[in-house]
Amino acid sequence: MSLKAHRLLGFAFASADLLIEIAPGGRIEFAMGASEALSGEAETTLTARAWRDFIDPDDRRMLAMLIEGLEPGRRAGPVMVRLSAPERAATLTALRLPQNDGAVSCALAQARYEPTLFAGRLADRAAFEALTCDLLGVANGAGRELELALVELDGLTAARSDVGHEAREELEAQVAALLRAQAWGGAAATELEHDRFALVRTRGENPDAFAARLGRLMGKVTDHQIAPSAGAIAVEGVDRPQQMLKALRFALEGFSRDGADWPAPANFAEALNLAMDRALTDAGVLGEAISGRAFRLAYQPVIDLGARSLHHFEVLVRFGDDESPFPQIRMAEEMDLIEALDFAILERAVGVMAQSADLKLAVNVSGRSIVSANYVDRTLALVDRHPEVRGRLMFELTESAAIDDLPLADRHLQALRAAGCEVCLDDFGAGAASLAYLQQLRVDLLKIDGRYVRDLQFGGRGSTFIKHLVSMCRELDVKTLAEMVETSVVEDEVRRAGVDFAQGWLYGLATDEPVAPTPKNQWKPKAAAG
Repeated sequence: MSLKAHRLLGFAFASADLLIEIAPGGRIEFAMGASEALSGEAETTLTARAWRDFIDPDDRRMLAMLIEGLEPGRRAGPVMVRLSAPERAATLTALRLPQNDGAVSCALAQARYEPTLFAGRLADRAAFEALTCDLLGVANGAGRELELALVELDGLTAARSDVGHEAREELEAQVAALLRAQAWGGAAATELEHDRFALVRTRGENPDAFAARLGRLMGKVTDHQIAPSAGAIAVEGVDRPQQMLKALRFALEGFSRDGADWPAPANFAEALNLAMDRALTDAGVLGEAISGRAFRLAYQPVIDLGARSLHHFEVLVRFGDDESPFPQIRMAEEMDLIEALDFAILERAVGVMAQSADLKLAVNVSGRSIVSANYVDRTLALVDRHPEVRGRLMFELTESAAIDDLPLADRHLQALRAAGCEVCLDDFGAGAASLAYLQQLRVDLLKIDGRYVRDLQFGGRGSTFIKHLVSMCRELDVKTLAEMVETSVVEDEVRRAGVDFAQGWLYGLATDEPVAPTPKNQWKPKAAAG
């Protein structure tokens, strides 16, 4: 062997443990390297075998798509593949040299066996986000140029609905294999919604060429007309990849929630890129508003139905002239700002309470904040500095974010209760709040979602539901609060149901100062006994 050939092999083995060449017919024509260490088989046994026999069945579709889509002069990979030998895996990079008569040269390097990455399907959104964050972190450190590719397979939904169950399963498997073959590592790909996908891949290929290649491969998967389009968002130099992915999710959910029409396929990536940029910009503005305390508090009264008197105020947050803080709250939840916002509101509310010895306030706390040890520790320290708020401060656990670890949340809630604060479970019956919460979280008060309360004036089963809920809460030594009490008819219904407290327009709108509302005829305090 010439010095030049030895040098080329040296460079090859510097990044690979095994080199194989796959002929156009699918058989391995050449193998050299540490095959036995990699796969448990000697390299001499690989020659003349079908490459499929060397790869685990779950990854054969993906590798077939990678080879099929490999055009002359192009490189593909790396992708992680599981080998046919038990618990053996490798990263594979492939190259089709124009002068090599259609053969594909593959370099394999030993990899840690990760069964969860080889399920033969696309990653779910959570797994994709976690994997992408890891990949971008490694890529930035290694100087790799990656991109977040956005793909639309227009017509896929029609193809899915037009075939039977088994054919649909096969179609799903082929689409997953196709997209995984294009993704970095063979795993960083997910379905967004409505025939739209995201994957992390090596940067460099023109989006139109990428879409054309996907179209050619889809033509081998199904007879249905599928029109792929593609775009990309550059991610090199992104110092907070998780924030970028949260912006992607925020933008996608905005499209879905608002019912806005998605852009034409050719502009899909551009429109989404703009939406992500806007989300990141708005998150930056919100972060500055939180750190600079550039918000105001509003106070809505809560009435004791038994005593017919003011019990406490719920603290609401307002930004600028907007009455509804929902857009900012949702962004804070999605962009990891909610803990800072919750504590900033709490801090401001405690300052207001310190100026009034009789004022009792309830502040909202997100499910994401309550599982944070940092939030709870800071809150307990704040109460220690202001012991005068004990017995007057309540926390309303909101339903805007689901709680994954209920035992941890309960431990934190009990720490707040031990510090002299009450706890309320907000919006019971809506969103994430459910019987599991009431079963596992020990609270002092339960707020019944306004949808059930508001419908009481129209009769129906709402009254029965509330009566049984109140009865259950009494057995648990939990008081109840009805929100959205807007008419005297509804107030009479919740009072007859045994609800302890009420809140709503009947008693007054939220105001900029915690001033007790003027009693109306229907809830005037009882006359003193004479």
